[in-house]
Amino acid sequence: MVYYFTSNVVDPPATIYMGKDKFENEDLIKHGWPEDVWFHVDKLSSAHVYLRLPKDCPYTWESIPEPLLDDLAQICKANSIEGNKKNNLAIIYTPWSNLLKRGDMATGQVSFKLPKLVKRVHVVERLNSIVNRLNKTKNEEHPDFYQQRQDRDREEKRLRKRAANARQAEERKIVEERQKEKESQDYSKVFEAAAKKSKAKGLGQNKADDIFGNSDDDDESSLGAHASDFDDFI
Repeated sequence: MVYYFTSNVVDPPATIYMGKDKFENEDLIKHGWPEDVWFHVDKLSSAHVYLRLPKDCPYTWESIPEPLLDDLAQICKANSIEGNKKNNLAIIYTPWSNLLKRGDMATGQVSFKLPKLVKRVHVVERLNSIVNRLNKTKNEEHPDFYQQRQDRDREEKRLRKRAANARQAEERKIVEERQKEKESQDYSKVFEAAAKKSKAKGLGQNKADDIFGNSDDDDESSLGAHASDFDDFI
């Protein structure tokens, strides 16, 4: 059994969850999501509380808004038998991916791959106003942790593939547009060269006509001259 809570101090509302006991904590450790942030009372026994960051979340695990951080710290403290009775204690938190579980560890026990990725928030005392507000949203479920993680990974793979296809299509479009532009420039050069060649040919013909004259006109002039010669003998 898993207990789910909803924190409405942020928008969109945040999902908080925790296992009923240490045995379910093992499943949560094993099948957590990369978007999950793990919370625990420092140096005391307590529930393993998780924050699931939504997709396109405006904040990261390192920049969780203070009101939400207070909610997480209070629900974590309230679910520690010893910690619930104490003031001035620390709540530690880190990304799920930083949890380290070795085979020789006790049930529900974890350590950290990188201690430097563990942060702390100080809790002065229990605030019933926060705990009561969260408990009103409490919901009990019996999820299949393994299947949920498989579905999550499958959906992420599908979205990555779609994004990759979109990028490839955009890249192909850019290449095609550049190729068309290059071909257009090449055609323009060919037409320009042909026009220059035609113009040069026309200028050459005009010069030849100026030098040698028009052959038909010359023949008619010659015939006219001979006709005049014949008139002299009539």
